[in-house]
Amino acid sequence: MPGVMRLMTWNINSLRLRLPLLSRLTDEIAPDIVCLQETKVSDDLFPSAAVQALGYRHVHFRGMKSYNGVAILSRLPMRANDRAPDWCGKGDCRHVAVTLDSAIGPLDLHNFYVPAGGDIPDPEANPKYAHKLAFVDEATGWFTGHTQTPAILVGDLNIAPLEQDVWSHKQLLDVVSHTPPETSRMNAWLQTGFVDAMRHFVPSNEKLYTWWSYRNRDWKASNRGRRLDHVWVTQPVVPQLRKMTVLNEVRDWPSPSDHVPVVMDIDL
Repeated sequence: MPGVMRLMTWNINSLRLRLPLLSRLTDEIAPDIVCLQETKVSDDLFPSAAVQALGYRHVHFRGMKSYNGVAILSRLPMRANDRAPDWCGKGDCRHVAVTLDSAIGPLDLHNFYVPAGGDIPDPEANPKYAHKLAFVDEATGWFTGHTQTPAILVGDLNIAPLEQDVWSHKQLLDVVSHTPPETSRMNAWLQTGFVDAMRHFVPSNEKLYTWWSYRNRDWKASNRGRRLDHVWVTQPVVPQLRKMTVLNEVRDWPSPSDHVPVVMDIDL
């Protein structure tokens, strides 16, 4: 019998540092699957025992020391899915994927951490920005023709594509994460066959953020946020979507990440 699967995606900004927050979220939110970005831990030091003690018996991860890193933690059985390439040939641990069994057939789940892109929105002057654009172009090409079957793509995509995904569209047009070369590329990637599941629940003319800079002394008062974290689904999954929640309150927890978790309930 199908049931509701609770999926949570979160840029945790160091898994080992924020294990207590993950434990609290597990107790309060009870996700079935957790997709983490910026785990910042090499595979040999991944805290598997601590994660499994939280109830996530199935774990698939790819990490490196101090930077990047992605992981999928699950109460549900899943199989590693390694069909995707090493993006841009850098081996920098920015994508991990699994396949789950569901009532609508095999379901691919992709967890991404897209390059942030540095501070200068010029690919000639800033190799990090050039890498970001190339990464999204390569992902767009790879997913073209691969999105007819049930799939979910989540993660910190480091791009706020819509005007209401940032606190000021005009002031951020030349700030990396909201520049036209980035937003146009993200739209092209989305249009390979995905639906923006967060905007399925929140209209595009309403503000929606998932990230607030550490530089803001009072993030809530200034509310200079951006929606950098995303949940996309292919068309077969759209009728199964039930509820979406952005857990803004987690930004006020002790030693928080600058990102907050996004939770999606899906009938699977």
